[in-house]
Amino acid sequence: MEEKDLKYFNVILRKFNQGIASPEEVEFLEKYYNLFEEKESFLNCQTPQLQETIKHDIKNKVDAEINLQTKTSSLFNNNYLRYFAAASILLVLSVTGYFALKSPTYQAIGKNNDFTPGVNTATLELANGTKILLDTAAKGVIAQLDGIKVYKNAAGEIQYKVQSAPEMEEVTFNTITTPKGGQYQVVLHDGSKVWLNAASSLKYPTAFKGKDRTVTITGEAYLEVAKNKQMPFKVTCGKQTIEVLGTHFNVNAYEDEATIKTTLLEGAVRVSADRNSTTIVPGEQTSYDYSAGSLQKKTVDVEQEMAWKNGLFSFKGEDVKAIMRQISRWYNVEIEYSGSVTDEKFYGQISRNSKLSEVFAILELNNVHFKSNGRKITVSN
Repeated sequence: MEEKDLKYFNVILRKFNQGIASPEEVEFLEKYYNLFEEKESFLNCQTPQLQETIKHDIKNKVDAEINLQTKTSSLFNNNYLRYFAAASILLVLSVTGYFALKSPTYQAIGKNNDFTPGVNTATLELANGTKILLDTAAKGVIAQLDGIKVYKNAAGEIQYKVQSAPEMEEVTFNTITTPKGGQYQVVLHDGSKVWLNAASSLKYPTAFKGKDRTVTITGEAYLEVAKNKQMPFKVTCGKQTIEVLGTHFNVNAYEDEATIKTTLLEGAVRVSADRNSTTIVPGEQTSYDYSAGSLQKKTVDVEQEMAWKNGLFSFKGEDVKAIMRQISRWYNVEIEYSGSVTDEKFYGQISRNSKLSEVFAILELNNVHFKSNGRKITVSN
């Protein structure tokens, strides 16, 4: 589509979204929508996985736009108009995105220099300073110290068992750290389960003693805490503390993010930061702002927050830089920017098992471009 044609199209699209397009202009949009359906050859030239990813991305954006319009305007209550709203959004994606891509930039990141997704890998540091690379460790007992046996179970998780040994005089701590491009799972001494995302760490006692069960987390983790009313479970991350009895929740405490987010799936937790404190119920999230020192809570889409654990990247209004931070951690790449980048918000899902070129193929539909130099990715408009 030529630039002058694109400007004309955008004028008609704006009129349609305002409900003032003429019948001829509506017909014009419909014809372009039908044109897209005849362009199956574009999808046919892609890999089957990328075809499904592209189609899924379009569907998510269409659905998101329809939901937005029906919430903010009565113009789309009519089914006829809602159909063409979907068509017009799909048209923008197809004409200005797909058909304009004669030589997609992502081809510069091809099979010879592509980046594979993250895997189950982590390092376990014992109390005596010994470090064990967990992905190469054999299943079975991998360490034994102070009456505690550390196992790598059949599922590849780390698990702790206390032997019938004399009472330990002091609490000893282990730390599991995932690198960029890694994730891991651990079962603590009390039966609580922890899933660590990439570039994260969990410091914990080998056996819980005293009045509470306290662990320290950096990065992101999902926890399913074993119930024990006599010994509350506490998670510290930066200036924030989460107190629970038995519950399922996710905490995102990456240092390169502006906030610490705690999302509750089951049970109840109390979140404290500085002098602020609040209790949340399932479906709610607290957000602690590092710079302002404020603690807020709101209702969120739990599936969106848990996408990483379920093997997905899921975007609902994230900007390019927020997405690039996730990509940097999962694909173990360094991100830099050339000039200003679009402030457009992105919607959609893609498997975390996808190669990086497939993720970039989706993002490039919105005029974001990528070049690689080793493990350094340059992002530009």
